[in-house]
Amino acid sequence: MSVTISQLNNGLQIVTDAMPGVETVALGLWFKVGARYEKPEYSGMAHFLEHLLFKGTARRSAFAISEEIEAKGGYLNAYTSRESTAFYARMLSKDTALGLDVLSDILQSSVLDDRDIERERAVILQEIAQAEDAPDDVVFTDFQAQAFMKQGLGQSVLGNQQTVGQIDRAAAWEFWHHHYRPDKAILVASGGVDHDDITRQAETLFWPDRAQRGAREMPPAALYTGGVHLRKRTLEQVHTVLGFEGAPLTEARYFASAVLATLLGGGASSRLFQEVRERRGLAYHVGAHTSGYADTGLFSVYAGTGQEAETELLGVVIDEFQRLVEEPIGEDEVERARAQIRTSFLMARESTSSRAEDAAQQMLVYGIPRSVSDLIGQIDAVDAAALRQEAELILSTPMTLAAVGPVDDPAALQKLTERLHVAG
Repeated sequence: MSVTISQLNNGLQIVTDAMPGVETVALGLWFKVGARYEKPEYSGMAHFLEHLLFKGTARRSAFAISEEIEAKGGYLNAYTSRESTAFYARMLSKDTALGLDVLSDILQSSVLDDRDIERERAVILQEIAQAEDAPDDVVFTDFQAQAFMKQGLGQSVLGNQQTVGQIDRAAAWEFWHHHYRPDKAILVASGGVDHDDITRQAETLFWPDRAQRGAREMPPAALYTGGVHLRKRTLEQVHTVLGFEGAPLTEARYFASAVLATLLGGGASSRLFQEVRERRGLAYHVGAHTSGYADTGLFSVYAGTGQEAETELLGVVIDEFQRLVEEPIGEDEVERARAQIRTSFLMARESTSSRAEDAAQQMLVYGIPRSVSDLIGQIDAVDAAALRQEAELILSTPMTLAAVGPVDDPAALQKLTERLHVAG
């Protein structure tokens, strides 16, 4: 295994994944903070900060932050999710020191100027408006909010017009200094890297005078609620997500859930693709997804179809869910789904960015990167019996249904989804 781990006195964890012969590096800092950690009145704060930290430091203007990296042919970016935030770069290995310096600068010395806050607020409000114009984005946001009603895990990563509108410098500063600190951070570098060299630079660059450590607090435990959320809009299609509570990332059954999602709707040979698109022509796109979190998860199916076909489409999805527990699953079908996940994972191992992301996420979830053989072994251990057991667990939870579009008869849709539990 090429992964090496160490920890600085200030609590910063350093993970490197050396790839001999590779002349590029992917590096970044991952923090265990995201939408789930936000107060309801400041929903969208982590994403807002992700933007603000690129707007200028004591040493660099907003232009210089990007220009210095891009002048070397590199790439600098960030993202926010519900449970983590990352700031990362990709560049030639010989420019690693520059990448580390820029990352350390924005994470420790950003100015958070009031004028930048107002300017970026306007940008994010436009981003929210853009997302509102995309029904396939809206339906997943509604689905998440309905599944975890009035909880951090149900909040939008972007926030909303009201919450983003009231974020000020004092609130942003407090959130930044509480969550973005060495004992809550993981520095990951993959590619043409040397662990000792990365560690020496990190000791000088990242919070060298900040030795205090705090508890890695967790947000309140998630409570899956389920239910129906229908949003009527004048659109050509009804966009629908139907799902249940799924497996947490921290449990072994998550691998069964991933294989089940692939078998049900993970490719052109999947059950839903064949039945919904190929045999009936009900939708252009249909897919099954599993989303894992620290203490819960979601298992869902998405499709978009015309108003006149919505009832039939939903009926087909429900029938396919029922088949998972009522009919035996063939070993050839199980192996096809396992092979898709296995191959996708191994292909990703050829990318420095994917390897850095994988190592970071495994550190956040498990506290240590897991070996390739371990992860593939977990996938290969999933058999038909495990899939049926996982399907039964998923379907025993309350249903969540979200739909956006020309929904004429909400009561009919809700009654249709009740077939699953009546049959069970």
